[in-house]
Amino acid sequence: MTDPTPPVTTNTDDGAAVLDAVEAFHRRFNVFPSEAAYTAVVLWDAHTHLLDTFESTPRIAFLSPEPGSGKTRALEIIETLTPRPMLTTDVSPAALFRSVCDPDARPTVLFDEIDTTFGPKAAGNEDLRGLINSGHRRSGVVLRCVGDGNTQTVQPFPVYAALAMGGLGDLPDTIMSRSVIIRMRRRAPNEKVEPYRERIHKAEGHALRERLATWAGTVRQQLEGAWPELPEGISDRPADVWEPLLAVADAAGGHWPKRARAACVQLVTAAKANDKGSIGIRLLTDLREIFGDAERMLSADLLSKLADLDDAPWADLDGKPITARALAKMLGDYVKADNDPIKPRNIKTGSKSSAKGYYAADLADAWLRYCPPRRLPPEESATAATAATAQVRPLFPVADTPEVADTEPLPTPQAATAP
Repeated sequence: MTDPTPPVTTNTDDGAAVLDAVEAFHRRFNVFPSEAAYTAVVLWDAHTHLLDTFESTPRIAFLSPEPGSGKTRALEIIETLTPRPMLTTDVSPAALFRSVCDPDARPTVLFDEIDTTFGPKAAGNEDLRGLINSGHRRSGVVLRCVGDGNTQTVQPFPVYAALAMGGLGDLPDTIMSRSVIIRMRRRAPNEKVEPYRERIHKAEGHALRERLATWAGTVRQQLEGAWPELPEGISDRPADVWEPLLAVADAAGGHWPKRARAACVQLVTAAKANDKGSIGIRLLTDLREIFGDAERMLSADLLSKLADLDDAPWADLDGKPITARALAKMLGDYVKADNDPIKPRNIKTGSKSSAKGYYAADLADAWLRYCPPRRLPPEESATAATAATAQVRPLFPVADTPEVADTEPLPTPQAATAP
């Protein structure tokens, strides 16, 4: 009896050639900030034709500080290359849900001007953000009530779909962590592109889209359950983001596997460098630098030094300098090594007086868990830097400061020392 299952076919030369052609098409109309960006965009285009072979789909975000940086043009070119594109500048959660819940007619969502939805002047849009985040995984669903009156039942609907975005500034952290970030810039005078004319060039893009779809059909079985080798240091959420793109590159062959891994490392590293973290982590990091080698400091001194920090939000937090109450509230979200919340304590300032302040020992566990490693002095060797990063340890003992310390006068606060 003949096996009805067709043999797995691979044609790495054809795959590499198709991706090369897609890259050349992008280069005619788009100026991306790096070679890594071209690599990532091309692989993202290709992965949209293979969506159901992966457990997750990375979002790709074209972000810039100023308009006129080529974000919309990038989405327009992607629109010609991806299956069932849906380009929009405004969509409600209900509309997006209904658009993507049918796997047989699922669009590639291209969301331009997304800063108007998630920017600082926009409302929270938590429903839309949750839907975008859920749709990152193939198992992602939203729950809706169906039926009439008392006969309604809760039914899950799939929301897995490819999503590309363009906007000013940054996006919510949960979306950023699920995205390949392309930091767009305005073109320099010496950076030339071909003017894009939809009537002329859209058909060329569609021809490339057909080539991508045809090639995808030849490698679909090969990519089912694929586990591409990840570059060293790429794990957790970045691994989820890049696994589909690396799998596509491996299937294409040629120079694409090497390029894909180099792009992965470069863009993940850049994303980490640009990650501002939460306001709480910023506070902990700044406090660590202010404390230096001091064992304890008064709240008043900490507030003064926080407000004096350049490029920090503490002098204008919600329109006014950070207060002792705000400091206590923010630090109260974190705990000490004994799992008790971090709270201000009485610190003796003289023989009969005391004031509220904080002990470094109370903050040490939060510093260890949440703050990035401290920078080493420039004269330290790369070997020493690697060893120090690999063996991060508390700057102070994690046990509570002995109660006798509360009765000792506070020494003159030390200036923050350079780490």
